[in-house]
Amino acid sequence: MHQPIFALMEIAGYIASIVIGISLGLIGGGGSILTVPVLVYLFGVEPVLATAYSLFIVGSTSLVGAVPKYKQGLLNIKTALIFGAPAIAAVYATRKFIVPAIPQEVFTMGTFTVTKPILLMLLFAVLMVVASYSMIKGTNKENDLTKEQQKFNYPLILLEGTVVGILTGLVGAGGGFLIIPALVLLSKLPMKQAVGTSLLIIAAKSLIGFLGDVGHQIIDWKLLFIVTALAIGGIFIGNLLSHKISGDKLKKGFGWFVLVMGVYIIIKELFLTDK
Repeated sequence: MHQPIFALMEIAGYIASIVIGISLGLIGGGGSILTVPVLVYLFGVEPVLATAYSLFIVGSTSLVGAVPKYKQGLLNIKTALIFGAPAIAAVYATRKFIVPAIPQEVFTMGTFTVTKPILLMLLFAVLMVVASYSMIKGTNKENDLTKEQQKFNYPLILLEGTVVGILTGLVGAGGGFLIIPALVLLSKLPMKQAVGTSLLIIAAKSLIGFLGDVGHQIIDWKLLFIVTALAIGGIFIGNLLSHKISGDKLKKGFGWFVLVMGVYIIIKELFLTDK
């Protein structure tokens, strides 16, 4: 009975994997925020495991996206190392120690029990709502900071890197919407370089964070490689389409879609999940 429905959802999941890549190629980020919902709702992957898979998919796609940015001179290695170090340490520690330590039943309110999967999906949904705001609002016009001496605010960089790392570790999202403004504000990096540099930071912390799960989780490598390959293929399609489609308009539209998805997940997990 459920076999045809499951097959259709699986096909939808593969199509959505390509769409994630296309959105990354078109708007340079944000697409990865859909990875966890696609894995949970279309492939039926358990939420805790889905956040681990997302780290691998987000890390791999970001690494592919970083290569052309490096060739174009839009990737600052020194800044990536300074920002990336605390984030990498935080995300690895979160996946290795914090996520396994979260109890299966976190707390109970009346008849409703907040389980570990529900908690992670709610955290993820809140992150989607916050990310959607930055997409809808859009970024400021190109910062003319190329002539300004690059300076690093080390205490704030350490704090920001740690917070982003813990957040990435918990929900499996890249956190580009937090990293890019921080790179501009805390290291005086021009916007285009900030976008390219953020891809390398996201790739490093996501892939190293994923290593924290190896040994804790039973991983379906076949599914993981197929979804990753489709998303990477989507990036190249997105890059080709980006010459014909306005990225700014698309980003706002995508932001509204992410907002609706985030609100849907909150409603689903709180009110529509079997208690």
